[in-house]
Amino acid sequence: MNKARPLSLAVMAAVLASTTLSACAPILVGGAVAGTLAASDRRTLGAQTEDKSIVVKAEVKMPNIAGKSSHVNVNSFNRRVLLTGEVPDDEIKAKVEREVRAIDGVLNVTNELEVGFSSSYTSRSNDALITSKVKLSLADAKDISANSFKVITEKGAVFLMGRVTQREGAQAADIARGVAGVTKVVKVFEYITDEDVKQYQPSQQASQG
Repeated sequence: MNKARPLSLAVMAAVLASTTLSACAPILVGGAVAGTLAASDRRTLGAQTEDKSIVVKAEVKMPNIAGKSSHVNVNSFNRRVLLTGEVPDDEIKAKVEREVRAIDGVLNVTNELEVGFSSSYTSRSNDALITSKVKLSLADAKDISANSFKVITEKGAVFLMGRVTQREGAQAADIARGVAGVTKVVKVFEYITDEDVKQYQPSQQASQG
């Protein structure tokens, strides 16, 4: 029992680094950890690469599409894109979705953009903290893989992405709801079967050997 806390603190440190300093994450986390995360990811390496490409292409487009008064976050998991943040009006909200859908490789877009003023720095800092706490809570769970989930927080609302079973998705949502500061949980999952999950286990074990 005494060994669990140092492990949790280590996980928290890595989570905070990846959440608040995402651009520096490869340097901070290191090749060994990054390799382990990639190996346990339920996406193919091709899909992981495409997801990064989709996000980069979308972020390059955003200043011209949404303007300086907007705050748009783009996340892609297995070529399925989630849009969160704030834009000035419905026209820009629709334009952002349309332009992102046109990016090569995008299979689907879930548009959760809100029409209104951009969130404050304080609000975004609080969201980063909530994301870290949700990730840590998922990592502490015994019968789900935290690496199977992507966590995004906007104004206290937690969005969960990933390739998971119905049971895993429901359990992760329950865990997220129990985190202080979370106002609601939105599931943006790609559901797979228990048989699908078993296909990933041999490669994960081999990567650890």
